[in-house]
Amino acid sequence: MAVMKVIEILANSEKSWEEATKKAIKQASKSVKNIKSAFVQSQSVVVNNDEVSEFRVNLKVTFEVK
Repeated sequence: MAVMKVIEILANSEKSWEEATKKAIKQASKSVKNIKSAFVQSQSVVVNNDEVSEFRVNLKVTFEVK
């Protein structure tokens, strides 16, 4: 039986939600090993001068504890 742990990560990007998600996983993998999956819990944007200036994601990241 594997033991799994879930952490919550917030990330942002000026380009897209997809890029924000990839940046979050890349950064998390520097300190968290054995990442198995990520669930995008929510997405939001920042609007400045009537234009989207930033994409934000809130992820639940699951990893195996050895």
